[in-house]
Amino acid sequence: MVFLQILVLALGLGALVKGADIFVDGSANLAHRFRVPPLVIGLTIVAFGTSMPELSVSTTAALQGANEIALSNIVGSNIFNLLGVLGLCAVIHPVPVDSAVLRRDFPLSILTTLLVLVFAAFPAILNGTFFSLGMEDSAGIVSRLLAIVLLVIFAAYLVNLFFNAKKNPPVEDGVVPAPLWKCILFIGIGLALIIFGGKAVVYAARNIALACGMSETLIGLTIVAIGTSLPELVTSIVASRKGEIALAMGNVIGSNIFNLLFILGVSAAIHPVRVNTASIYDLAILFTVSVLSFVFSLSGKSVRRREGLCMLAIYAVTIVFAIVR
Repeated sequence: MVFLQILVLALGLGALVKGADIFVDGSANLAHRFRVPPLVIGLTIVAFGTSMPELSVSTTAALQGANEIALSNIVGSNIFNLLGVLGLCAVIHPVPVDSAVLRRDFPLSILTTLLVLVFAAFPAILNGTFFSLGMEDSAGIVSRLLAIVLLVIFAAYLVNLFFNAKKNPPVEDGVVPAPLWKCILFIGIGLALIIFGGKAVVYAARNIALACGMSETLIGLTIVAIGTSLPELVTSIVASRKGEIALAMGNVIGSNIFNLLFILGVSAAIHPVRVNTASIYDLAILFTVSVLSFVFSLSGKSVRRREGLCMLAIYAVTIVFAIVR
């Protein structure tokens, strides 16, 4: 029984990765036709495409009432993006950070994490019960009101990116983009694989958690989060190896913003997300590593190899903490 669920999980993750890969190809070619700068492509089209697995998993989990997976998948993916994906990219090749990312995108990611953390933990802290709660006890909630706030911030962010892209169009490189029909076909096929994969991952992950006596929070934070972040990992590594550093950094930060503002916003709008104490700690960890990654990026406006190794080591510690907890 467990072997069958593992097989379903593997098939689901495979569909997610392949679907996201096809979706990104179609979307990137579509964006190229409209002359969008590489950084903006990374922050929007590629980030959207590589975050589709998280969107599929979290919204499917929300519809099924599996709130622990809906939130822990988002938080776990963001931690993995910062420490695992960005750290590994920096080890392969030092990652320069655009001034626009430092001024606009990184601070937004940090402040959004803090916003969700404060609102999620506030009820338990206000009642003075937070430190007496167990790890699986409900500490707070991501309400529909907060979901609307997150979605409004996301819409404003996209509008800002759009106007900046209009002001700074990229230089023509002579590359002929794929035909429009091919872009649309790739996007459609990619979305279909992503939706199928998301449903399979949620179904299998919940059954594995039950069979092994593990919490949904731990499964969402580790197996599902890493699995759904594989598109970010593959895309960013390939971009780094090809010298498309702006695309790699934009993908990581854009995915984190997309995950917190849009995916969590949509999930909580569908069904308010109960937040247990374990997820509060994970949100606190995400906030801490977000600030740390920002500090690393400020140092010489790049993330270097030694900092990348440090980030990978910190990620290993967070996984051990989650498992022991």
